[in-house]
Amino acid sequence: MTTRFLDPEKLQSLDPVDFSAQHPFPNINPAGLITDQGFSELVRTLPDLSIFKPTFGRPRKYGQTPHDRYTLKYQKGLPLPDTWNAFLTELQGKEYQTFLSRMFQKTFFTLDFFWFFTPSGCSVSPHCDHKDKVGAHLFYMNTPDDWDSAWGGETLLLDDGGTLARASAPDFSDFQRTISSKSVGNYSLLFARTPNSWHGVKEISCPDGYYRKLFMVAIKRFSPIEHLTALWRTPKSDY
Repeated sequence: MTTRFLDPEKLQSLDPVDFSAQHPFPNINPAGLITDQGFSELVRTLPDLSIFKPTFGRPRKYGQTPHDRYTLKYQKGLPLPDTWNAFLTELQGKEYQTFLSRMFQKTFFTLDFFWFFTPSGCSVSPHCDHKDKVGAHLFYMNTPDDWDSAWGGETLLLDDGGTLARASAPDFSDFQRTISSKSVGNYSLLFARTPNSWHGVKEISCPDGYYRKLFMVAIKRFSPIEHLTALWRTPKSDY
C-alpha cells in the first residue's frame, strides 16, 4: 500500500480568515498536516548530511549575523529516498497547491524546497524574508526521540510593533513580543511574508551529533506576464 503523506482533511480544516487575522502577521502552527505514518517515514529517511552544503559565516545584508547551518536545496536528479520523492510530488500536486492558494489568496506562485540541519551553537538572526516571497511553510523533522525542547530550536515570530526597518539588524531583545512555535513532533509552521514578518531562532544548545532538522517550502511570487516576458527577452540557444 502506498503511503499517503499530506492529510487532506487537516489541510481543508485550516481557516484562511483565521490565518490572515493573526498578529503580528499571518501564521498558523498546526499539528498533523502530514499523516502519522508519513511523518515517521520522512523522519526515518531524511537525506544524508553528506550531500548537504555547509553554509557557515556567510555575510548577510544590513549587518545581520550569519544563519549558520547545513543546507540542501532541491533540484532534479538529487539522490533522495523514494519517500521524499513521493512527498515532493504531493507538494507539487493540485491538492497542496489549492491549499496554498486558499490560505494566501493567490493563484500564481512557485515553490522551492530546502532542508536545513543546524548544529549546536548556531542561530537564525531576526530577519524578514525577501520581498519575492509570498510566505514559507516549515515542516519540523525532530521527534522527542532525537530532540529535547530544552535545547531550543523553536521558530520565534517577532512583533516589532511596526517600529523596525527591514533593512536593519535587530536583536531578539529589541522586539515587543515573541511568539514561540511548537517544533518537536509532527508540527509545521505556515506564515506570510509581510514588511514586518520578523522571525528567527535563538542559539541552540544540543549535544554533538544532534541537529535541528527542518524542511522548508519557500512560496515565491510568480507573474505569468513577467514569466512570458522573460522568456521572450532571453536569447535562444543555437541548435
